[in-house]
Amino acid sequence: MSRAPDMTLSPATLVERDGDKGGPSADRRAINLTLNVWRQKDRQSVGKFVTYQARDISPDMSFLEMLDVVNEGLIGRGEEPIAFDHDCREGICGQCGVVVDGAAHGPRPQTTTCQLHIRSFRDGESITIEPWRAASFPVIKDLMVDRGALDRIIASGGFVSVRTGNAPDGNAIPVSKDSADLAMDAAACIGCGACVAACPNASASLFTAAKVAHLNLLPQGQPERDRRVVAMVEKMDDEGFGSCSNHAECEAACPKAIGIEFISRMYRDYLRAGMTGRKKP
Repeated sequence: MSRAPDMTLSPATLVERDGDKGGPSADRRAINLTLNVWRQKDRQSVGKFVTYQARDISPDMSFLEMLDVVNEGLIGRGEEPIAFDHDCREGICGQCGVVVDGAAHGPRPQTTTCQLHIRSFRDGESITIEPWRAASFPVIKDLMVDRGALDRIIASGGFVSVRTGNAPDGNAIPVSKDSADLAMDAAACIGCGACVAACPNASASLFTAAKVAHLNLLPQGQPERDRRVVAMVEKMDDEGFGSCSNHAECEAACPKAIGIEFISRMYRDYLRAGMTGRKKP
């Protein structure tokens, strides 16, 4: 009869036992990492990098699980744990997000921080971890930033006004396949803010464009199309985000592979709304 693993054992011991059985961690040894972590008490305080050792880390752990292990050690020594955003840990919610060695979400493309695994790093490697860097994303504490500006952009126009009542028939409003596919591509945005962190101008154009497009491409979004794009673009500017200068760093950092063609579409809609005079309610 097989014995359930003793969860009180160290991660290294668990890896060795799993490897002995030819399990998924076979031939993978626990690794040690040096972490240079940004620590900042609050948005008024001056922050600094503090070095920590992450020892006996399983390569099958996620990046956030590795931080959990480090925090357990800090708490055990009576020190303040590292604060970082997280929620679903499945690459869906958009809560997680740190800059790892200068790359938003880390070295793997189309991967959120919570889905980044330690096997992406080498034993003995030194890693620098810091929060999103943007004036519109003030640091709350350590690796946590206030991304409320993105919420306010959505609140300015990221909705449709509809009559309430019984649910309509699913085929009552025909939608072309091309429009549906594009809208779904845009709707994949999880609002993590990696596009802002990666952009040299700290622009939120890709985020805003995705939120505009997934409504403007569908029939249900047409009545408020002009007002929506104007309101959201102007709110983006009001929140202090930079302008797009076509570096395309946002597209490279986006964990959902949203393309910069949506930015072009957004500004075409914005220009159209201004030329037709239908941008005001």
